[in-house]
Amino acid sequence: MTLDTQRIRADFPILSETVHGHPVTFLDSAASSQKPLAVLQAMDDVYRHRYANVHRGVYLFSDEATQCYDAARAKIAAFFGARETEEIVFTRNATESLNLLAYSYARALLQPGDEIVLTELEHHANFVPWLEAARTHGLVLKFAPLTKDGRIDEVQFASLLGPRTRLVSFAHVSNVLGTITDPRPLIERAHAVGAKVILDGCQSAPHMPVDVQALGCDFYVCSGHKMLGPTGIGVLYGRRELLEAMPPFMTGGDMISHVGFDGARWADIPLKFEAGTPAFVEAIGLGAAIDYLQALGMHNVRAHERALTAYALERLSTVRGLRLLGPLDPDVHGGVASFTLERIHPHDLASLLDEQGIAVRAGHHCAQPLHARLGITATARASFYVYTLPEEIDRLIDGIEYAQRVLKR
Repeated sequence: MTLDTQRIRADFPILSETVHGHPVTFLDSAASSQKPLAVLQAMDDVYRHRYANVHRGVYLFSDEATQCYDAARAKIAAFFGARETEEIVFTRNATESLNLLAYSYARALLQPGDEIVLTELEHHANFVPWLEAARTHGLVLKFAPLTKDGRIDEVQFASLLGPRTRLVSFAHVSNVLGTITDPRPLIERAHAVGAKVILDGCQSAPHMPVDVQALGCDFYVCSGHKMLGPTGIGVLYGRRELLEAMPPFMTGGDMISHVGFDGARWADIPLKFEAGTPAFVEAIGLGAAIDYLQALGMHNVRAHERALTAYALERLSTVRGLRLLGPLDPDVHGGVASFTLERIHPHDLASLLDEQGIAVRAGHHCAQPLHARLGITATARASFYVYTLPEEIDRLIDGIEYAQRVLKR
């Protein structure tokens, strides 16, 4: 392992808990990651020693909270390689970031008949907002199919692009299949027809180096809670000129430069998109999570997860009656392993694993269209992160085989 996982685990208080009398084996980090002490302490420090609303007070607490909040935005901008701090907009989560784009870009700036290209592997958060925008605004949705091993079919993707294509939106890494897509050739093809590109980074931001300028995307979204940060804070990166052209998503306090009885003028970006009291304590917590990941090194994080994924795919492939989904090459497979078992429903499996202290996700993972395309209703999913040990994968295998024996009886 590239990382000193045992040392890292000591930073996560929850991993010392027991579940039903067993040591916790947490294999659901793709849904939401656990939190290190550094994040908990950063947020606690604000609440205990410098809590006051940001951008509004001229007294010490407000000034210190504002400085910490602004510093967190700067850290996140540097982490993702944004040209300017102002290109980072804080939202509640990636879902809100995508809805913001659906309202403020698609509905406001596109015309009826304009086309949006998605793929069949998208999370509902990158699916439903576009369905609604198409339904209410007369836009046309197209869906790029997948290859047999769960990758985006680049030939079919290219065939969907045309003179009316205005937006392309797809996941950098699939939360179900684990497919890691190299976005650059798809982005180049989309730009060639004049389309803008949104990259869903929920499963890439926590797990690998991301440089939005090198990737060439126009927008990038992610959620803080999947990358060691707290819930209630998300990120939208957008190129300055695009954000400036977009109307606000919500209106109210802190996003205006002037209000009169005859109208209002908006503040500059990013505040134009951040109405009301922001989740500044959560943003500070996310900044601490960024510091923690930077100290580990994102190349090391990816190398660690690649090794874990390779081991998990190898071990799972030996289980009788188990069908793995997604690419089997760990170089293009993120830290998730989704599978089905003959004659065992994923929910039954997850319940029996929970009895042994093993946490996995069961269901459609907010990707019903993908599961329908695969001809299944649900899967079981194990997912890994910086604190995952190889022996936890061994426990998973033992747990699956135990469930098979129990349910066979």
